[in-house]
Amino acid sequence: MIEHREQGRASDAWTEAAEMERFRRREVWSMRLGIALILLGTVALGTLRAADSTGASPMLFGWLLVVSGLMEAVHAFHKRSWGGFLLHLMPCVAGVPIGLLIATHPSAGGTAWMLLFASYFTVVGLFRTISAFWFKFPAWIWAAFEGIVSLLLAAVFWTNSPRLGPWVFGFSVGTSMILRGWSSIMFAQGVARLRKLPQSHRRNDKHEKRPVERSGFVPS
Repeated sequence: MIEHREQGRASDAWTEAAEMERFRRREVWSMRLGIALILLGTVALGTLRAADSTGASPMLFGWLLVVSGLMEAVHAFHKRSWGGFLLHLMPCVAGVPIGLLIATHPSAGGTAWMLLFASYFTVVGLFRTISAFWFKFPAWIWAAFEGIVSLLLAAVFWTNSPRLGPWVFGFSVGTSMILRGWSSIMFAQGVARLRKLPQSHRRNDKHEKRPVERSGFVPS
């Protein structure tokens, strides 16, 4: 009996160590993604005036959408067992094709660019907002805020108002990326806080599982 107890304790210790490692990997990857997105958003805002003066504004920001979408895809596929797989894949599915269309069609004109950016922010904003309120993963409120801001930006583009100058492309892309990066960093910090909790506090019984655990955003 003593031997069985020792084996059980060893098994529990191994399970706890494996779970801690899953938490740590998720925290590190989310933090890296957040920092990278904030840097891209800063580039978008920092080059806004130069892009306006050269007339290359939509193309430059189209390429930034492509790069950020590919980064999100790498993040999603690297940890495709996470419940947040689609949450990170959607910016790639929307951003890469729309970004390529914008970047490779410089003669499309302002109306076409407005509609493409409006489509991008609508898809990403809806998906991020619904996912945040549905799954309520760690620091979900930041993802919901970012999604709502994206929807507001989409509404601005859908108006296709002649008052909107070229600056609106860079401002929207930069703001969206910075907010998405910040929400990813906040998610990483939320995971870090969960990692420090005792194992018994991270899980409820099977009848009282939290939405975040059912969603798979927290390792189980």
